[in-house]
Amino acid sequence: MTTAAAYAELISKLKRAHVLGTVNGLLGWDEQVNLPPDSADLRAEQLALMAELQHAAASNPCVGELLTLLEGRPGELSTDQQVVLKYSRRDFDRVTKLPPEFVSEKARHSSKAFHAWAECKAKSDFAGYAPFIEQHIKLAKQEAAYLGCTGAPYDYMIDRHDPGMTAAVIERLFGELKQSLVPLMREIVSSPVKARTGIFRGFPVEQQRTFLHSVTERIGFNYRRGRIDVSLHPFCEGSGADIRMTTHFDEHNPLNSLFSAIHETGHGLYEQGTRSDHQGTPLGQAVGMAVHESQSRLWENQVARSRPFWRFFEPRFRETFSAQLGAVSSDELYLAVNAVRPTLIRVDADEVTYNLHIILRFEIEKRLFAGTLAVADLPAAWNALAQELLGLTPASDREGVLQDVHWSGGMFGYFPSYCLGNMMAAQFWYQAQDDLPGLDDDFARGDFSRLLGWLRRNIHEQGRRHDTRELVKVVTGEPLNPKHLLRYLSERYLPLYRG
Repeated sequence: MTTAAAYAELISKLKRAHVLGTVNGLLGWDEQVNLPPDSADLRAEQLALMAELQHAAASNPCVGELLTLLEGRPGELSTDQQVVLKYSRRDFDRVTKLPPEFVSEKARHSSKAFHAWAECKAKSDFAGYAPFIEQHIKLAKQEAAYLGCTGAPYDYMIDRHDPGMTAAVIERLFGELKQSLVPLMREIVSSPVKARTGIFRGFPVEQQRTFLHSVTERIGFNYRRGRIDVSLHPFCEGSGADIRMTTHFDEHNPLNSLFSAIHETGHGLYEQGTRSDHQGTPLGQAVGMAVHESQSRLWENQVARSRPFWRFFEPRFRETFSAQLGAVSSDELYLAVNAVRPTLIRVDADEVTYNLHIILRFEIEKRLFAGTLAVADLPAAWNALAQELLGLTPASDREGVLQDVHWSGGMFGYFPSYCLGNMMAAQFWYQAQDDLPGLDDDFARGDFSRLLGWLRRNIHEQGRRHDTRELVKVVTGEPLNPKHLLRYLSERYLPLYRG
């Protein structure tokens, strides 16, 4: 077989596995958005079957044979083809080590655990949910063992989400961040300047929906290849040509739905910006979740909480909600957009205190996987760390250990991606400003195309050419570090709260 024919055959098989994965993702999206309440058992079986089919396609022995053949002809491959080969080999070696019945079992359990989480969260019933977490930890350690990572299962889980990252690297970065972040947070929180968040009362949901749709479309999301719906926990699913986003609404908190939608749009823009000619291959896929989070957090925070952004959108916001905002000044509105107040709920947290929520979850996950924290003791450990880091103690498990959806899907090692993503967002932001003078003027005119184009070229279209830390170094010229995030938070918030 010629090299060209072998490579074309490899791409065909990779794309088949990818398409099966998108079907699985669509079923997962529908499960959280549309599924009738008594249909959960059937959906668990559907998801298990699709996971089994995708695993079979990804672990097809023909893929391994084609990889071996092409690896023996490096001189006949382009640079792009070598990147595809490198990461396809890694993916294939991983997937072939997981038995099909294990993949099916994990998918089935994840579906059941999601519904258990939703029910137990509503009732603040941690005891009812605990067995599902215990089983997920067991499955995670079993998966790590299949991949030869018995001694470091948490590192394996982290690397699944963020290639090249380890718990030790994250611990160092988080330690450096925490050292300066805590005093910065305390200075801002103790300021006599307080945002009036009570100004947001009685904002009709349909008008919120219309406004956030116009905002997300303006910053670049293509609604001909995506949509936004409502779910218990906002998320983004899909790739390339079909992106499904969700948010949730509160008539007394319109900023929650708006910033949740902008956050998920950041994910959607990343996926819509990957190269269509490489869909289904490593060059058409995101690097990992920290880079993904850097895109969502950059749009949500650096862009959408900035004064230039609101210079453009405030008149439209006021036009949409004229009755609600008539007595609210521009300065009051902007301070409310950038309100800093410790909260128990991560998704409601301001960006100054947000990273402390992630540090809390990282510390707990480390202890769970090290065996020094039992699942039964999770609520007490969570509450103690919440008091230590945020100065708050949950009144119920619903606003404590049960608040996040991630563990219901066995997504251990994912939480650090949020904080790492915040660091990257700030680092990318300052590089983009250096490369693109006048971004503030762009935003004030409602033009976000230059920034989106920069992100497309430097991040979205790169696919998995580099792992997490390599990409940051390539784009910014320096290793990932927290100093840019600390600079950004100081520049954004100290002028507001020093009066």
